[in-house]
Order: sequence, then structure tokens, then C-alpha cells
Amino acid sequence: MPQDICFELPFPLAVSPDLEGARLRNLAWVQRQGLITSSDSLEGYASWDMPRLAAYGFPYARGRQLDLCTDVMAFFFVFDDQLDGPLGRAPDRVAALCQNLIDLVHGARPSPGGDRCAAAFADVWARCTDSAPAGWVARVAHEWEYYFATQAHGAIGRLRGTPADMEHYLQVRRGIAGTALTVSLGERAAGIDVPASAFHSPQLRIMREIAVDVPLMCNDVYSLEKEEARGDVDNLVLVLEHSRRMSRDEALAAAREEVHQRCARFGQLSRQLPQLCDQLGLTPAERAAVDMYISVMAGWMSGYGAWQSETLRYTSALQVVPGSGPGYFENILGA
Repeated sequence: MPQDICFELPFPLAVSPDLEGARLRNLAWVQRQGLITSSDSLEGYASWDMPRLAAYGFPYARGRQLDLCTDVMAFFFVFDDQLDGPLGRAPDRVAALCQNLIDLVHGARPSPGGDRCAAAFADVWARCTDSAPAGWVARVAHEWEYYFATQAHGAIGRLRGTPADMEHYLQVRRGIAGTALTVSLGERAAGIDVPASAFHSPQLRIMREIAVDVPLMCNDVYSLEKEEARGDVDNLVLVLEHSRRMSRDEALAAAREEVHQRCARFGQLSRQLPQLCDQLGLTPAERAAVDMYISVMAGWMSGYGAWQSETLRYTSALQVVPGSGPGYFENILGA
């Protein structure tokens, strides 16, 4: 089973001490927003342990910040599963639905009596932007747009039925995975504002891309059986099998190597940053923000890696939600 593969990510793992509080508050939030309503659905959702993902991925977060991280994680996974059915094979319908969510990012208000998904997203987006720096809001608005817009291209892939090449895969998968958003969420939870001259340096831009790619590539291995059963083709293992004519075992080994190479590169680049900070003339406070940013990215990679090896979402996903029907607990889109 792919879940038996160990990636051995070279980053320290920590956990927020507010995990148990986040569990209670998140269960209340998903029910209040109508994302999960029945007792059976709530039991299945709880087995994913979204609060643990947030507590692992954002170990420095507490209280409201940890709650925001947890609720965004919940939104991601519940929304993602809405496309595990007939809707996920209708690119035009997905594009129209997601445009409504993109409009919320750019200032629209949810329609009165609209679907529960839009209401839940409007809630987390309002909390994300509350008192946030303008530059951060602009960047994250684009990341949400990318996330929603690529869902239609995931649907196109399902209709195509065969994996694309690596370049095409990464363009779609980086959007669908939403992992750039999680790194940005980590910045917000950590209360840092990295100077633009450092944030856009080659070193930190490459490191951020690695922090985006490593979790989604690990996820592709752990969710392989679930996605293959659903006809999803935007999966690293399937791309490697198809484009490099590899066996399943060869593709799994190659996927693991893709992750390890990126992790090694992350470490190499991080060692260049003290000199870069000197060259940019950063103040001690700005250097501290850069250091924390590295910790945010490393923590997200290690936290996601630990969570996905524990959650029942992947270790028993095919038993929790039958492969013969829609891949979600409840329809929250009204589509």
C-alpha cells in the first residue's frame, strides 16, 4: 500500500498545545456553517482529524489563529470532496461554480439563501483578511483565485482519462492542492511580514515552491488508491507511470525521490540566507521574520507529512466513503 511509504522529511515536527481546544471549536464551526450536519457525517469527518493537521502544520498558532488554520483546512477537504462525483466531470459547471467563489474573494457578497459552501468560504476569507497587511491580502486573493480556477482543469483531466506531462501536472496540481495558501496562512498565524526584497529573492521563492510541492507530492502517494478509484489523473505517481513508462513500484520510488531532492534543495538554499540578509541590509527584526518564514515552510512540510500518515482519510478512505457513489458525506453546493 502507498500509505506504507515513509518519506522521512528532514524537518522538525512540533504540535500546537491548543490542539484539544481547536478540536472542540472546529466541530462547532463545521456544524454551524452547515458543512457537516448528520451524526454519521460528523463521525467520518472527525476521523480525518483536521485540527491535528492544523496543530502539526502550524505549531506556533494558538486560539483564534489556530482556529482559522483549522477551519481553512476543513474547508479545503470538504470542498475538494464535492468534486468527487458527477460534478467533477463537468468542467463548465465547475468553472461557473468556482467563479462565484472567486467573486467573493474580490468583494462580492454571498447570495442570501445561497449554498453552504459559499457561506463557509466567505466566513474564512473575512477572518483571513481582518487587519491583514494589504500586500498579503493581494497575494492571497490571487492564490485563492488560482485554487478555485484550477478545479475546472482537474475536471478536464478526469474527462481526458490519461495523465498529462509533468509540467502540465504541476500547473494544475499546485492550484488544486492549495498548498501556497497554507504557507501564506502560516505567515499570518506566525504574525510575520517578510520584507519584499527577501520574500522575492531567488532563494526564498524556490524554497516556497518546494514547500508547495513537497506536501502535494507526498499526498499523491498517500491518496493514490482513493484518487485512482475516482478517475483523478492529476497525481504524481500516475504522471510518472504514464510519461516515463514506469511500473507502479518504479513510479512510487521515483515520487519519493522527487520529494527527497526537493527537501535537500530546501536545506541547501536555507544555508545561503544569512549572507543574503547581510547583502540586503536587513534589520534584526527583518532577519527574525526571514528565519520564522523558513520555520513556517519547514513546519508545514513536516506537519502535513506526519498528519497524512496518521489520518483515517487515507488509511481507510475507501471504507469511509464508498467508491461506487459520490466521494463526499453531504452535498453542500446545491449543484
